[in-house]
Amino acid sequence: MDLVRQIWTGSGLYQITGGEAIMLLVCLALLYLGIVRKFEPLLLVTIGFGGLLSNIPGAGIAEPGGLLYLTYEVGIKSGAFPLIIFMGVGALTDFGPLLANPRTLFLGAAAQFGIFATLLGALGMTELGWMDFSLREAAAIGIIGGADGPTAIYVAGQLAPDLLGAIAVAAYSYMALVPLIQPPIMRALTSEQERRIEMVQLREVSRAERILFPLMLLLLVGLLLPTAAPLLGMLAFGNLMRECGVVERLSHTTQNALINIVTIFLGLAVGSKLGADQFLSVSTLGILGLGMVAFAIGTASGVIMGKLLNRVSSQPINPLIGAAGVSAVPMAARVANKVGLEANPHNILLMHAMGPNVAGVIGSAVAAGIMIMFTS
Repeated sequence: MDLVRQIWTGSGLYQITGGEAIMLLVCLALLYLGIVRKFEPLLLVTIGFGGLLSNIPGAGIAEPGGLLYLTYEVGIKSGAFPLIIFMGVGALTDFGPLLANPRTLFLGAAAQFGIFATLLGALGMTELGWMDFSLREAAAIGIIGGADGPTAIYVAGQLAPDLLGAIAVAAYSYMALVPLIQPPIMRALTSEQERRIEMVQLREVSRAERILFPLMLLLLVGLLLPTAAPLLGMLAFGNLMRECGVVERLSHTTQNALINIVTIFLGLAVGSKLGADQFLSVSTLGILGLGMVAFAIGTASGVIMGKLLNRVSSQPINPLIGAAGVSAVPMAARVANKVGLEANPHNILLMHAMGPNVAGVIGSAVAAGIMIMFTS
């Protein structure tokens, strides 16, 4: 009888709290979105499973000494995993469309307005007594507007580790919902005539330009804004390996095996922060709401900048590509192309939209550097 009692009291069913039970359901919902609905499966599957592990009572895997705890300390608290992911993103990214049409850099920059608007929104909600966010926490929440998961995780790990789980889930959820969130905003801000605009073919970008760009990007931004150098430096290094043509083995490893391995542990480590005590709070609802606002403002800002550029430019610019300024690569560019094709079946905007799309990656890294500089 004592043995049965000991087994029962040591079981997870006996120890589980209401909050842990709710979080297990939340994590199962994340797995459903990743597996069945295919919303950012590479991250939502690993984050959801990491959350399951961390909410099983008595498992201890997310507690000091546990595997997920050590993974978080080594990979996220240090900033290593997001930086390695950025190196992989650089190796996978073709900056040719941006170099062929440098004006699209303004579209990527404009789309980052959502980050700073949300920072002010979070501080305003705190001032009104609705929430209780510090400046560092508000900055970490605002970065969701960049629609860049690794950047959001990097900034949250540096400025607001207690909010990491909610920020990561919000960032990747909204990235996955790009095809649902962006089109209504794009159609509301543009006319049928503007959506029909066809853009001229991009010029050929030389190999020398492709090699010099990551070097100039690192030196220019790094010397002006050192806090952005880690993110942009790894992005530039990955892209240099891709474009220089002499380290194909390293580039191939970075694009495939390395980024995949780190993605697994990144997701599990983020899942370890989905504990009931951290996630089930009013602040989490505030983060999810502010994240949606940030993403919507970023999309709208990019489209509005596209409309302005089209008016002052000698060559036509379809404002739809401004929505791709949020750095959800390449999904946002595909959405811009899809909405353009709906208005004009001959209007192929994909490569044009990739310009602001990759510019958004740079813009979100710069915004992250600014946030860290002014809140540290």
